[in-house]
Amino acid sequence: METPHILSRDEILSVPTAKAVLVEVSEWGGSVYVRGLTGRERDQFELSMIETRGKSRTANLANMRARLVALCTVGAEENGKHLFAMTDIALLGDKGADALQRVYAVAQTKSGLSSADVEELTVELGEDQSASSGSS
Repeated sequence: METPHILSRDEILSVPTAKAVLVEVSEWGGSVYVRGLTGRERDQFELSMIETRGKSRTANLANMRARLVALCTVGAEENGKHLFAMTDIALLGDKGADALQRVYAVAQTKSGLSSADVEELTVELGEDQSASSGSS
């Protein structure tokens, strides 16, 4: 049995972030590059799903798809620069649901996020996902 290669700090930190994939969005008139979240971005995304008021915490699923799409769409495969700012989320959320869902699904897969992850967060907050606002 061969001994596994144990990675060093430098080897791990030198690995580039995941490659972006091209997603056709005919409704928007072209294609966009979509990549997975970094660890920091995933934490940011998950934190954005929690709304705190005093000591109360509830799930905030409003514009969830637009938030993930904003974090995962990039201008070019190799540069990884975001196409959207967080201030664009409401505008992005106003785009057609079918196109947004298509890009969201790729972003979700590339980021290792599952529907169960979203459900787990809402259950932890004591809220049933189906009882949340329908404006995801």
